[in-house]
Amino acid sequence: MKDNRERKFASIILAAGKGTRMNSPLAKVMHPIMGRPMLWYSIQCARQAGAGDIVVVVGHQAELVKETVASAGVKFADQLEQLGTGHAVLVTRPFLKGFQGTILILCGDVPLLKDETIEALKTYHATEKATLTVLTTLLKDPKGYGRIIKDAHQNILRIVEERDATPAEREVREINTGIYCVESEFLFDAIEKIGNKNAQQEYYLTDIVGIAVRQGQVAKAYIAADPDEVMGINSQEDLRRAEELLRRASVSV
Repeated sequence: MKDNRERKFASIILAAGKGTRMNSPLAKVMHPIMGRPMLWYSIQCARQAGAGDIVVVVGHQAELVKETVASAGVKFADQLEQLGTGHAVLVTRPFLKGFQGTILILCGDVPLLKDETIEALKTYHATEKATLTVLTTLLKDPKGYGRIIKDAHQNILRIVEERDATPAEREVREINTGIYCVESEFLFDAIEKIGNKNAQQEYYLTDIVGIAVRQGQVAKAYIAADPDEVMGINSQEDLRRAEELLRRASVSV
């Protein structure tokens, strides 16, 4: 019999944000890249990865987002209040009730992610028998990103935000991309344990790493070789760069 995580696979796509730095009235994930909203690329990535259920978390301009990608055959979870990424995952729980297996958490503003990278992430997660695997990458200048802190055996100890990092931790070049493979039973149990005692009073998804470590669960990191592939779109400049990279990739195929 196959391992359960090979048989059952679902995906959550975080797409509720407004995207203030885009300086546009349009919801961030609705901005087009090569004629398609950037959210479309994340949905296709989840589908290619073999996800049966795909739940898209919507918030800002929710109805427009739903109408635009309605034909994709996904479910929509409404995040009525923007209380952080941890809260965004929590609102998907009713849609994945009874699901047991691996959940791929994607961001709706990361359109360049390749199918082979997600396949490698899934394989690594299963091979390591991990409860939680974070997709990471190495940056020459990691300024502004959460750093991945590991032990000598390459297990993740925690993800530390730059403002909370020590000088030594700020030297770490491995950063969090916000993309995860997580076992479902652990995920929804851990999400309920997340607090919001931070400057933003939000529930951070990154806190599940610390919970996994405290429980003695296996928490790993899989490094994406190409930082461009996991870049999030936060500005019009990012959008133009992503379109150029996508055009180059399509021409070289």
